[in-house]
Amino acid sequence: MKTNANVFFSVLAIAALIVSPIQMTTSSVQAADSGAVADLVLLENVPAATAEVEDNQVELNALHIYDDGHFKLTEDNLTWQSSNTNIATVDDKGVVTFTGQPGRAFITVSDGDFDDRIGVHYKRDRPTQKGKPSFPGDVIKQDGDRYNIVDNAIKNMTLEEKVGQMLMPDFRTWNGEDVTELVPEIEQLVKDYHLGGVILFQENMVTTEQTAKLVAAYQEASEKYGLLMTIDQEGGVITRLQSGTDMPGNMALGATRSTDLAYDVGHAIGAELNALGINMNLAPVMDVNNNPDNPVIGVRSFGESPELVADMGIAYTKGMQSSGVAATAKHFPGHGDTAVDSHLGLPEVPHDKERLQKVELYPFQQAMDANMDAIMITHVTFPKIDDTTVNSKKDGTEVTLPATLSHNVLTRLMREEMGYDGVIITDALNMNAITDHFGSVDAVIRAVKAGTDIVLMPVGLPEVADGLLDAVKSGEISADRIEASVKRILTLKVKRGIIKPVNPTPTDELVENAKKVVGADSHQQLAMEVANNSITLVKNDNALPLDVSDNEQVAVVGSTYIDSLYESVKQHHANTELIRASEPLNDEQLAQLEDAAAVIAGTYTDNVSGRSPDSTQMQLMNQLINTADAPVIGVGIRNLYDIMAYPSVDAFLAQYSFREASFQATAASIFGENDPTGLLPITIPDANGNALYEYGHGLSY
Repeated sequence: MKTNANVFFSVLAIAALIVSPIQMTTSSVQAADSGAVADLVLLENVPAATAEVEDNQVELNALHIYDDGHFKLTEDNLTWQSSNTNIATVDDKGVVTFTGQPGRAFITVSDGDFDDRIGVHYKRDRPTQKGKPSFPGDVIKQDGDRYNIVDNAIKNMTLEEKVGQMLMPDFRTWNGEDVTELVPEIEQLVKDYHLGGVILFQENMVTTEQTAKLVAAYQEASEKYGLLMTIDQEGGVITRLQSGTDMPGNMALGATRSTDLAYDVGHAIGAELNALGINMNLAPVMDVNNNPDNPVIGVRSFGESPELVADMGIAYTKGMQSSGVAATAKHFPGHGDTAVDSHLGLPEVPHDKERLQKVELYPFQQAMDANMDAIMITHVTFPKIDDTTVNSKKDGTEVTLPATLSHNVLTRLMREEMGYDGVIITDALNMNAITDHFGSVDAVIRAVKAGTDIVLMPVGLPEVADGLLDAVKSGEISADRIEASVKRILTLKVKRGIIKPVNPTPTDELVENAKKVVGADSHQQLAMEVANNSITLVKNDNALPLDVSDNEQVAVVGSTYIDSLYESVKQHHANTELIRASEPLNDEQLAQLEDAAAVIAGTYTDNVSGRSPDSTQMQLMNQLINTADAPVIGVGIRNLYDIMAYPSVDAFLAQYSFREASFQATAASIFGENDPTGLLPITIPDANGNALYEYGHGLSY
């Protein structure tokens, strides 16, 4: 498929053209910041680029190479030609169509001064099992140094430009206001520091139109190389787009056991990001969640099985990459078996390498083997891999070096032992696990020396950029170390079509397309399909499906997100009453339950203390179970571990997500309109650590 660079990149400033009055040729055109055009090559001839044949067609892209080595997509004044139209034709946009006749042809593109060609080959395959022949087409790359555009670009980049490619700050606010449009000061920072990427957050994205315009403005501000416009759009609890489709999340996908759904979700999320110009997603989470006390991963994981996590994560990734968006597996080497949130402290995973290879590292190795675009490193210590200690800048105590800053983890383990050569990106460097113990500049220098390619959200952009430059100039960091990272970053940009076009798509066209894609009906239907297939009936003592007459009352009780549960239940049973409470009911509220034919109670927890039987929410649940005459149906709105606090409930459903589709699926399941088929992606322990409900458990009607 032709790279969607014009979707990726929005409106760019048109460079001033200096045209010789004598020779009106492409080679005489100069870009104000770049020098003269030095060559024209087909992107599909570049080693890192791919060309996919779809419906007997493949779309080709032409690049102008400038004399300083940088490159841009061009469609200006091009002539396309096929050497054999009996085999393949080509139109004036570079769209190649195979005729069905087997054989080989060459497709040539010319701008009047420079030209390039690429081979296309068509053959008849053997008939498929259904008796229908398939007719695959191949694109045959040409060889030559002119196609090593990344290496050639790096040769002419300044040190400042190289370092800039490695920096990915966030600009959530500016002067106390959310950054929803690009202010001149931020635009200048993008230019001054030659930034390679920017990460967006919910504060930056209000509407589809506004987000598309903001991303367009960022790309306009970039100089020679397109920005990695990045986001954490995992689905589920980590969803940044305010106008996009709210997918139920990874653990809901894990409960479906469907890699097809995982692929579709990845593709849908990618399609929405692509339409907005966002070209890199810090997803999927490929942590193995095998610690019930984990405060930060939980339902962000596909489950506790390394094989399940690998299978679902790779399917999700392939779907996302098929939409043109780069995927990022996180949080290497594994944040699943921790009981500390690295946003707040420095967690430790104490296991030896043999255990890590079987569990935590397994999904990441599979992801590496499946050509994962990027991998995020976590701020977690792994003393059995690297037991290096440093003195904390916070209090002087010795702390073990986190994986983010560890040469043993990034270079020896990832690069040398596991064979990964994609992009490595740090987790946010403004998190307490880093800021508490390391200075902002020291942390970045350590991360780069360890082997990272992109430093995410460094604290103090000017200081960090200057610090990195000084470290290279002093020899503390070698120039080769920097260039290796820049090569990986630019290679990823080429691979995913993140290349600035000479003439970008007008903003109004970008916005119009984004409005069609973001939140599309088909994506909403997919979210509903995932939710319906994920609902897990963990316990049912003949309480479900609920069979109540119209004149019988149903009570919905709870606090957090309880309105969503109530509204969904009410759609199925009009005679439903809401009792909003976060602690045991008083006598008046208890009296409201006397006529209830059923009590549906939703609990919401995201930490260990929340699910403690001593918490007021769980005291409320057990009060309902002990006092209500009607059956009590518990709903784990987010955390399926909630049932640990009220195991004697009459029925319990896990919905894994507080997104609207999940509430609708739960209500449909309660009333028997959806057969809950989800299977537990994790084991639910009892208070003594024994299995209360095993991995894979799930009831149905």
